[in-house]
Amino acid sequence: MTLVVTRLSHFFLRTLREDPADAEVTSHRLLVRAGYIRRQAPGIFAWLPLGLRVKGRLERIIREEMSAAGAQEVHFPALMPREPYEVTGRWEEYGDGIFRLQDRKGADYLLAPTHEEAFTLLVKDLYSSYKDLPLTIYQIQDKYRDEARPRAGLLRGREFTMKDAYSFDASDAGLDASYMAQRGAYERIFQRLGLEYVIVQADAGAMGGSRSEEFLHPTTVGEDTFVRSAGGYAANVEAFTTVVPDAIPFDGLGEPVVFDSPNTPTIQTLVDHANAHLDAPASGISGPATHGATGWTAAHTLKNVVVALKHLDGTRELVIIGVPGDRDIDDKRVEVVFAPAEVEPATPEDFEKNPLLVKGYIGPWSETGAVLGEESATGIRYLLDPRVVDGTAWITGANIDQKHVHTLVAGRDFVGDGFVEVATVRAGDPAPDGSGPVELARGMEIGHVFQLGRKYADALGLKVLDENGKLVTVTMGSYGIGVTRILAIIAELNNDEKGLIWPASVSPFDVHVVAAGREAVMFDVAAQLSDELEASGLDVLYDDRPKVSPGVKFGDAELVGVPKIVIVGRGAAEGQVELWDRRTGERETVSRADAVARLTVR
Repeated sequence: MTLVVTRLSHFFLRTLREDPADAEVTSHRLLVRAGYIRRQAPGIFAWLPLGLRVKGRLERIIREEMSAAGAQEVHFPALMPREPYEVTGRWEEYGDGIFRLQDRKGADYLLAPTHEEAFTLLVKDLYSSYKDLPLTIYQIQDKYRDEARPRAGLLRGREFTMKDAYSFDASDAGLDASYMAQRGAYERIFQRLGLEYVIVQADAGAMGGSRSEEFLHPTTVGEDTFVRSAGGYAANVEAFTTVVPDAIPFDGLGEPVVFDSPNTPTIQTLVDHANAHLDAPASGISGPATHGATGWTAAHTLKNVVVALKHLDGTRELVIIGVPGDRDIDDKRVEVVFAPAEVEPATPEDFEKNPLLVKGYIGPWSETGAVLGEESATGIRYLLDPRVVDGTAWITGANIDQKHVHTLVAGRDFVGDGFVEVATVRAGDPAPDGSGPVELARGMEIGHVFQLGRKYADALGLKVLDENGKLVTVTMGSYGIGVTRILAIIAELNNDEKGLIWPASVSPFDVHVVAAGREAVMFDVAAQLSDELEASGLDVLYDDRPKVSPGVKFGDAELVGVPKIVIVGRGAAEGQVELWDRRTGERETVSRADAVARLTVR
C-alpha cells in the first residue's frame, strides 16, 4: 500500500478571514471559515474534504460501538415511497415537516425524516421465526425535515446525518435487553467523544412507544429545556409530570361572587384590581398559593387560554386550558399533548364565531350555572392543569365583559373535561419521584432511545412464529444519534479566539506539518518528516505552499484546528523542529527524531 501525504498546495481548501454573515453560533462561524462546510441553502450545507474527514472519524467511533453492541449496518435510500408511511399514518402526521415530491408518473415520494417503516418491512421480508431474533440493524444516512426556521449551522438543519438503529425481539424481555445494550453503547460513544451528557426521561412524540430517554448535552445554545434534581431525577420539560396536590375540603368556603372588574383583561391588571377592591384572601381562598397571604397574587387566579387545534382531517377545534395565573403555557408541552394536531393561538375570527367566549374574561362558570365544555354553554372542551384539584378556590373570568368571579371552587362550582400537562415548569417545582426540587437547564439533544413496542410491527404486519408455532408480533426499539449535530457541538466546545482545536479522536488529521520559511532545507526536512509520520500510521497534513508567508500558514493551522502541529523553520538545517500543542498552547523545540517518537506514541 502506497502512503501519500496530503499536501496543502493540492488540497481543496480555502480559509476565510471574515465570519459568514449568517453565522449565529461559534461552530457555524468556524466550520465555514476553516473550510469544512459551505452553505447551499438555508439549513443545507456542502461537505468539503476537511469536513468529511471529521465526519468519517466520528462515524467510525459510532460503527465500532454499534458493532460491539451486536448491531449490523445496512443502508436505505433517502427517497422513499408514500405507501408505507401512509399505512402507519405518518404521511399525514408529519404535516408540513417533510419534503414531499412526485415522480414523472405522479407517484408520491418523500425524503425520509426517519426509516422505521423501511426497517420493519425489510425484516418482515426476510425473517419469519423467533429463532432469527434478536436482531439489531442500523444505518448512517442523511435525513430531511422541512424546518420552518433552520438555524445555527449544523445544529438545526434541513439536511442532516443520523445514525438510526432498530432492534427486533420476540418478547418484551428481549426488548429490554436490546434497549439496554444500545443505551450502553451510546454512553461509550459519548464518553469516547468527550461529550458531557445527561440522560433524561422524554416523551416519545410522533415516534410512539413506551420508554423513551434523551441524551442531552448541557449547553447554553441548546434548544431543549430539561429539569433535574439533586436526587437524580432528570427529564425534558415535555415529559415532566406535576406532583398533584391533595384535594381540599369544601367546608367553610363561601359561594361564588361575581364582581365588577373594568379594564382587567390580563392577570396583572386583575391582581391589581383585586388588591384595590377586594378583602384580603382568607386562608381557604387560595388554590396553590400560600394560605394566610396578605394580598391577592397571580397564584390566586385561574388563567384561561384558548388554542386552536388543526387536526389531520382538516377540521379545526377550539380548546380552553385553565392554568394557575402565575404560570404560562409552554409551547413545546402543548405540541406534545395535542400531537399530531397542530396547535396555534385562537384568532379574532374564532372569537367572533363563538360569542360566548368573552376575550379577557373567560372562565369555567357562569351565573346561569353553565359550565364550559357542556353543550348548554359553548360546546368547547375545557381542560385543566393538574394543580386545579377539588377544593381549590380561584378568581377567574365570569364570562361577562368587565366582570370576574371569586371564590370559585373546583369540584364544587366547575369541573373540566380532563387534565393536561402544558403549564411552564419552574425551578423549585418538586420532582415527581420525590427526589427534591428541580432546577432548569438548557441542553442539545445528541441521542434518543425509544422502546417502540409493537406500533410499527402491528401496522405493517411484522410477525414471527414463536417456540410453540404461534404467530406473535415482533416488538421493536429505535435508537438515534445526530451525527452532524454532534460534530457541530464538538466544534462548539473545542475552539479559541483563533480557530478550532479538535479532540484527537475526530481531528481531520493527526499531525499538521508546517514548512515555515522559504529555504529549500525547510521544505526537504518537512517533506521527509511528513513521510516518516505517515509511514508510522498517522494521517499528516503538510503545508508545503511555497509562496505563502509563515504568518498565514500559522493562522490557517490555528483556524483548521489539528491539535498537533510541527513547525519546520530556522532550525531545520540542524535537525531541529518545533512541536506545538494547540490544546495547551505549549511550544517546544526538539530533534526531528524525537518529534517522530513523541508524535507516534499511542
